[in-house]
Amino acid sequence: MKIYAAALLALISVTGNAMADDLSQSKVFHRDDAPARAFANGGGARDLILGVLKSGEAVKVHESMQPEGAEPNPSHVIAHSEFIIVGEGTLAFIHDGVTETAGPGDVIYVAQGTDHQVRNVGKGPVRYAIVSIGGDIKPK
Repeated sequence: MKIYAAALLALISVTGNAMADDLSQSKVFHRDDAPARAFANGGGARDLILGVLKSGEAVKVHESMQPEGAEPNPSHVIAHSEFIIVGEGTLAFIHDGVTETAGPGDVIYVAQGTDHQVRNVGKGPVRYAIVSIGGDIKPK
């Protein structure tokens, strides 16, 4: 969990101002200040950052939790790039006819245009952070 927290904080400190259109200033974001969402499968998410970097790329950072045995989101194609940082538990990353497994401290890269799904395949909940960059990511 320490690796997950350190990685997430490092990404947050680089990206700037939470839920703002301009991420040109460095800042710490407090998780408890971010809006949370609950899902019908018992999982949830928390939206941490949505904005535009100084270099012009849009970025979104959110964390997710899938309970053990929960039905995951369906397979889907993304029009942006993503990094998924696993903090706790085990995720199956299903993409391009391949299934790979990722655990705490592992980073999954999802290239733009990839049809994919992540599924909790471990005991207990899986917690992970997603950093989405460019493509269809639009600041509010």
